[in-house]
Amino acid sequence: MKKTALAIMAAGVGSRFGNGIKQLAPVGPKGEIIMDYSIRDALEAGFNKIVFIIRRDLEEEFRASIGARVGKIAEVAYAFQELDDLPEGFEKPEGRTKPWGTGQAVLCAKDVLTEPFAVINADDYYGKEAYVKVHDYLVSEHPQDGTTHICMAGFRLGNTLSDNGSVTRGVCHVEDGRLTGVTETHNIFKTETGAESREEGHVTPLDTSSLVSMNMWGLTPEFMEILHKGFIEFLGDMQPGELKKEYLLPVLIDELLHAGKVQVDVLESRDTWFGVTYQEDKEVVMKAFKDLTEAGVYPNGLY
Repeated sequence: MKKTALAIMAAGVGSRFGNGIKQLAPVGPKGEIIMDYSIRDALEAGFNKIVFIIRRDLEEEFRASIGARVGKIAEVAYAFQELDDLPEGFEKPEGRTKPWGTGQAVLCAKDVLTEPFAVINADDYYGKEAYVKVHDYLVSEHPQDGTTHICMAGFRLGNTLSDNGSVTRGVCHVEDGRLTGVTETHNIFKTETGAESREEGHVTPLDTSSLVSMNMWGLTPEFMEILHKGFIEFLGDMQPGELKKEYLLPVLIDELLHAGKVQVDVLESRDTWFGVTYQEDKEVVMKAFKDLTEAGVYPNGLY
């Protein structure tokens, strides 16, 4: 069996969630957290290695709350996203406190991700179908045509909104099953008739059937070199005072697409996404897992 890994980005501060670490909030009937379900779905799909991308100050709590039990059923590795983990020649700007973003998060795991891998957010539930499709893609042969072949799980925008506030989504442009562009769209609100983006006084209606990126990508070890070069360019282009600018996977991949350097196959999932963006989302998510358990999708107690 070809080895594949699941990389879980869990270094985010989660300030909108309020007190506590939202990635470790219990939501299942037996106190399971969202990552428990993600890991179970990934292992069932054929992934056989789990990589946690976290901050060093979370390591002890992570190992105790989830790492120890996952380590009994799968290979586990850790990578640490740190503000000062920068390419040679760069230093953390004075006053920078915000993490560098999802692109740097994945890059921090370059030493432990030596096999094809999927990358996900720790606080997102993706459903089972996406893991199967991404895994099958990663273990398949792809043309040796000088282009980097990667994939993305696409979810319907309408299935990814919160009732409790705005969200940011990478709205995808797809032709013949391939990604042609990603528009990072901020301040998306759920409305009575669908969804809309509210940016600087402008309101833009959005198609809820549009596919969006939920940061579930299927990547290869070779992609790390692309990430590294892109991060150097990102840092080199930063202007003084841009202390919150982030190096984001969807933005980088959009740039690579327009440069003709990658081909991204979009694997549509019909499953409903949900996650804990706001404290108020937790009750909704807990009910969803209760319903999934009662429907037999998951056992009453994953371990």
